[in-house]
Amino acid sequence: MEFTGKIIAVLPERKGVSRNGNEWCAQEYVIESQEQYPKKMCFEVFGQEKISSFNIQIGEEYKVSFDIDARQWNDRWFNSIRAWKVERATSNASADAVAPAPFIAPEPSPVQFDATPSSTDDLPF
Repeated sequence: MEFTGKIIAVLPERKGVSRNGNEWCAQEYVIESQEQYPKKMCFEVFGQEKISSFNIQIGEEYKVSFDIDARQWNDRWFNSIRAWKVERATSNASADAVAPAPFIAPEPSPVQFDATPSSTDDLPF
């Protein structure tokens, strides 16, 4: 799935150690769509290498590709939205889009009027 919008919040980085003794790192971000009725989504980036490579900055527009998963804990269900790819939307759009050629209207040709009255002129004025 994909979501495009502007980053409005960067939440604190979380770190820990797994049961196996491996260190882990995760950070969450809040993104807001730029529609008439904006929607917000909080997503997670897992792993220090991804956090560093994505380099997500507040106020910038991104396209986020993510997976959704749910897990149960103490008889409650929790959703997890984990990003696996994050791209700056502005750089992609400008690189992929080809600017259309500007429209230049042709110059109108001058109109020639005959000043001599015509005998077939039926106009009442």
